[in-house]
Amino acid sequence: MIKEFQGENRFLSNFHPCRIDWEGIVYSSVEHAYQASKTLDRKERFRISGLSTPGKAKRAGSRLTIRPDWESVKISIMESLVRQKFTRHQILKQALLATGNQEIQEGNTWGDTFWGVSLSTGEGRNELGKILMRIREKLRCSVAI
Repeated sequence: MIKEFQGENRFLSNFHPCRIDWEGIVYSSVEHAYQASKTLDRKERFRISGLSTPGKAKRAGSRLTIRPDWESVKISIMESLVRQKFTRHQILKQALLATGNQEIQEGNTWGDTFWGVSLSTGEGRNELGKILMRIREKLRCSVAI
């Protein structure tokens, strides 16, 4: 089981650098694109795309005016962004496939129990881990995604 995105599994993190083209803007990580997607304001999206680190993008995302449909679209947006990461970047695709059948858990210490699992309590929905495992399975089966 992959319990957290550290060491050799760091590539699974949304903070891992990779080019993401999303709705006409280029981002330097999934985190940048995901945070920018929280708003419909293109100026804010461009601003986030230019931030130097995924951490800065995450902090900026917490200060945005959130789009009204966010709760209903955030999982599908995340899945689209993560799919792009692993279909357009062959090295990352091969690394994901090399995880075999291991369960992927986004274990964290910051208490994110929606996208991941709290390492201190073991509680969480692990939505990001589920997305990664779905994409891996589709890649393995050569299903067009």
